[in-house]
Amino acid sequence: MNNIDLMNYWFNSSDDDFDTMKVLFENHKNTWCLFIGHLVIEKILKGLYARNNPKDPIAPKIHNLILLSQKINLNVPNEMKEKIQVINTFNISARYDDYKKSFEEKCTNEYTAKQIKNIEEVYKWLKEQ
Repeated sequence: MNNIDLMNYWFNSSDDDFDTMKVLFENHKNTWCLFIGHLVIEKILKGLYARNNPKDPIAPKIHNLILLSQKINLNVPNEMKEKIQVINTFNISARYDDYKKSFEEKCTNEYTAKQIKNIEEVYKWLKEQ
């Protein structure tokens, strides 16, 4: 797969996950909604990595959004950087049992709706890159 095909694969997968995130929120699955929201951003970043690295388009097998954005030399404005830092925590918080309980308590409908808005803003901003 060349870098453009790989980029499109990641972007399409991110778009699918974006829809899934919304369905999970509608069904009050807030922790998994935000976990998938993390994947939405991770996959766009991996698509940008593929686009920017035609000789070696396979993104590193990491989930850290901060590191991924650094590896693609993305100039992230502070406002987006702050949102990405929060979104980055959803990967661990929703995945591991010792974090899940406190994360579930944090993920009220209000908090989750706010974070979905942040994910959407980062998603749109990354798509413009």
